[in-house]
Amino acid sequence: MKPLIDVPGLEARLASGPRTVLLDVRWVLGDPHGQDHYLAEHLPGAVFVDLATELADPAVPDRGRHPLPSRDRFQESARRWGLRNGDVVVAYDDSGNMAAARLWWMLRDAGVSEVYLLDGGLGAWRAAGLPREAGPVHPVPGDVELGTGQMPVADAGAAATWPQSGLLLDARAGERYRGEIEPVDPRAGHIPGAVSAPTAANLDQAGRFLAPAELRRRFESLGVQDGRPVAVYCGSGVTAAHEVAALELAGFSAALYPGSFSEWSNRPDLPVATGAEPGDGAAPGGISGGAGGSVAL
Repeated sequence: MKPLIDVPGLEARLASGPRTVLLDVRWVLGDPHGQDHYLAEHLPGAVFVDLATELADPAVPDRGRHPLPSRDRFQESARRWGLRNGDVVVAYDDSGNMAAARLWWMLRDAGVSEVYLLDGGLGAWRAAGLPREAGPVHPVPGDVELGTGQMPVADAGAAATWPQSGLLLDARAGERYRGEIEPVDPRAGHIPGAVSAPTAANLDQAGRFLAPAELRRRFESLGVQDGRPVAVYCGSGVTAAHEVAALELAGFSAALYPGSFSEWSNRPDLPVATGAEPGDGAAPGGISGGAGGSVAL
């Protein structure tokens, strides 16, 4: 099941009547006003999903900034959104699906088989001249039964050894991977052995996913190949889900490291590499431990 539905496809589906749950995940790092943006404008009938409180537990250093919630907590939220068993779900945001992909991944992991990202999100819907509405939507509570464990995941231990037999992708911006800046996490740099693969490069200028063939060429150039295990992390497990979706479009399966760099960098026993290369000890760059400084390689 491919992860995307385009605007014409969604418009046709809504016009023909099959039950479709629209979920608006308006969230951007550093912008706490997602719900205000939703209330000002959203797709007709779309329910607001608060990423910070409904798609994550409170931040704790040893689990990262956006720990995955328990199955029970997630199910409670999904029922508030009106989800029933067998529903088709379409999630979107106004930032290239960088936030909505978190919900897509979580629902897939929970066993919801038909969940899609609206390609281009609210911007594509708006550009098509289709109607929007303002104000809250309060659905009738649903009764969906969610599971867990349907998507591959990696923890810190797996991420530490992943580059030895597979490919570990860092979905953050290149300057954060290189350790030039770090706006939110305690240490700058990347997991040793990880390859830089910024999520933004999955999209065109309109915020739509690149064509599958283009995505495949992109990931192959980074070292992804059939039969080679792939895992992805980012800052806190949010935009890494976007990379998992892009990899799926390209024909590859990938594990998500939910704790990501916000968990990794809070553990002083784990090394952090800097520089433009994977920093596995065989390339220029640096590796630092939690208590020491950077060491040139």
